[in-house]
Amino acid sequence: MSLEVKEAIAAKARSVGFDQVGFLNADLDALSAQALKDGLEDFVSKGHHGTMGWLEDRLYHRSHPKNLWDETKSIIVLAMNYGPDEDPRLLLDERGKGNISVYARGKDYHTIVKKRLKALGRWLGESFDCDLKVFVDTAPVPEKYLAALGGIGWQGKHTNVVSNQFGSWLFLGAIYTTLELDPDAPHRNQCGSCSACIAACPTDAFPEPYKIDARRCISYLTIEHKGSIPLEFREAMGNRIYGCDDCLAACPWNKFAKTANEAAFHAREALKAPDLSYLLTLDDAEFRALFAGSPIKRIGRDRFIRNTLIAAGNSGDMSFLKTAQAFAQDASEPDFVRETATWAVSKLSGAT
Repeated sequence: MSLEVKEAIAAKARSVGFDQVGFLNADLDALSAQALKDGLEDFVSKGHHGTMGWLEDRLYHRSHPKNLWDETKSIIVLAMNYGPDEDPRLLLDERGKGNISVYARGKDYHTIVKKRLKALGRWLGESFDCDLKVFVDTAPVPEKYLAALGGIGWQGKHTNVVSNQFGSWLFLGAIYTTLELDPDAPHRNQCGSCSACIAACPTDAFPEPYKIDARRCISYLTIEHKGSIPLEFREAMGNRIYGCDDCLAACPWNKFAKTANEAAFHAREALKAPDLSYLLTLDDAEFRALFAGSPIKRIGRDRFIRNTLIAAGNSGDMSFLKTAQAFAQDASEPDFVRETATWAVSKLSGAT
């Protein structure tokens, strides 16, 4: 379709809250299609997806847009800036506080982005009489790869999308449509020789540039991993109790980052720098109340307490000793919580 149609779509996308818009043909060129397929297969074959079985189960659908919906002609990739108002790494030295990843300090982005996608989708369907499907994170869609092909930014060495307008702080969504739209040019890679993101990783989760082993990533360990977190990563976690922003925050392109315009992405006061002592008092009902409307809620109270006990053990603050001992002796707690508490007791008492 004409340039005017694309400009109208981009203008509408911005009017409903998106910060960047790109377009690509669903029939990926042979080189791009092969690179996507090879990258996903390599990731899974090496076990770098950890226990995220859905990545392996839906590998076929994720490896090409047409495999998910054969009628797709074009893809509209969209991004929303969630830039923080300060460097999240500043909180790492405050060991009595819990460091929550920037993306989870506000409202759940899935809800916000999907609402905007649906608004844009309704307008598209009404304006151009097309079929479409909207996606944000929960479907087998390679959003980051598509965002790079659609000109939003490029996949940095930390595997996330980097924008020369917003740095590393972008939520992504996609609309698959039967509209035929002229594609935008892919964004060129602008990492150069920089490896700041790789050097910043506390757990050496990048076996090489542009590849990540999720099993070593603090975001994976604190969010996706069930049961006890391997001992080798606990000290490196510091006070990170949900996710990790170190590789994102280290990117020099963040000099162009802007604080999010969307108020829903602004950090809730209670989640900016919560006291570990308070978080460790939460029962299930209190956990659900505190994290209502937050992506944190989905990991459940037990895994969150596990993460918080590791932060308490790393704090060096003996005031947490009695609390950790109580968790270690509480038969009502899951085994992995009691085990983590026992580790925290040992750490605080100087036995490790």
